[in-house]
Amino acid sequence: MLTNQYRNVLYVGVTSDLEARMHQHRNGWFKGFSSKYRTHILVWYEAFDDITYAIEREKQIKRWRREKKNRLIEIMNPFWDDLYESLYAEEVPQLGLRPRSE
Repeated sequence: MLTNQYRNVLYVGVTSDLEARMHQHRNGWFKGFSSKYRTHILVWYEAFDDITYAIEREKQIKRWRREKKNRLIEIMNPFWDDLYESLYAEEVPQLGLRPRSE
């Protein structure tokens, strides 16, 4: 799941290459929801060995209410840190994040 600098929007997607997909999102390669709302901050992810299960999980999460998605994120990432930085980036420019308002 990705969010924007204000943490008021969530993007749920599936990919077989998280690092490449994050690069694409951060560089505006896709027009649509993600570029419109600037969802460039990785706040949650799950790994699957089979893409079929990953797609099934994506569809499940997309049906959830925002509160349930927030709880899922906060189990892995209670401070809504940008997980991309800890996973891949040696030098990622700061995005000017603001504390999440409740």
